[in-house]
Amino acid sequence: MRDLETRELRYFVAVAEELHFGRAAERLGIAQPPLSRAIRQLEQRIGVRLLDRDRRRVALTDAGRVLLREAKEALDAVAAAARRTRRAGSPERQLVLATKAGASHELLQRLLAKAASDPGTAPVEVLLCEVGEQAGLLRNGSADVALMHRPVDDLAGFDTEDLCTEGQVAIVPAGHPLASRGQLTLADVADVPGLPIARWPRLDGTYPDGPGPEVHTQSQLAQLVALGKTLLVIPASSRAWQWPEHVAVPVVDAPEITTVLAWPASSRSQAVAALVRSAASL
Repeated sequence: MRDLETRELRYFVAVAEELHFGRAAERLGIAQPPLSRAIRQLEQRIGVRLLDRDRRRVALTDAGRVLLREAKEALDAVAAAARRTRRAGSPERQLVLATKAGASHELLQRLLAKAASDPGTAPVEVLLCEVGEQAGLLRNGSADVALMHRPVDDLAGFDTEDLCTEGQVAIVPAGHPLASRGQLTLADVADVPGLPIARWPRLDGTYPDGPGPEVHTQSQLAQLVALGKTLLVIPASSRAWQWPEHVAVPVVDAPEITTVLAWPASSRSQAVAALVRSAASL
């Protein structure tokens, strides 16, 4: 069997995500008949049925679900290769470091200063993102390295250098009785009447059950805390973004969080290696 082509994988991913040939064809900017032929030819070449389809519905088979996952990873890898190659050929030769906005602010400043003072380290461009986005930016090549947090972030497929370990704090509205406490426990913040814990998306994009609001961005979260609608528990260094209407209280039994510098395990970049050495010497 000849190798699969990226065009075939893009076609299949569109159909698998839309579960509708007409919508998939519109998304791809092609007519429906050649798309249907391409999917049939793909099934014939692989030798398995990828889709169950009739006049009313399209559904993925078990094999189709496997190919969807693998195809998305393969397309991300191809896109990542192109982005990293373009950066390597750029006269500036910058490294892109992804980090959650507001997280590990002091550590980031120290890392940037150390990298700037080391003659063997390339200039570093900071790419700010929201919670949990660093892994995707590394995998699709938008970033070369990232500041991430163990055990909450997705570190699968990355090498890491531990930078610091810290406790966590509860960010609560300044006018709430909890704000006057010297310390808290997880039990203290687990079920506060009228002040539920905010719900961040899990690694798979779903949200845990609970009464707290579903949050997507730190700015959204900051305003909800200031309005007295929610609280959250975060690494102590992440409170750099807290507002005057917030108070940070240590949560003494919360799991410790380790900030790491992460990069794709397959990377052979000398520039990445030099930045890792700078980070390790902090």
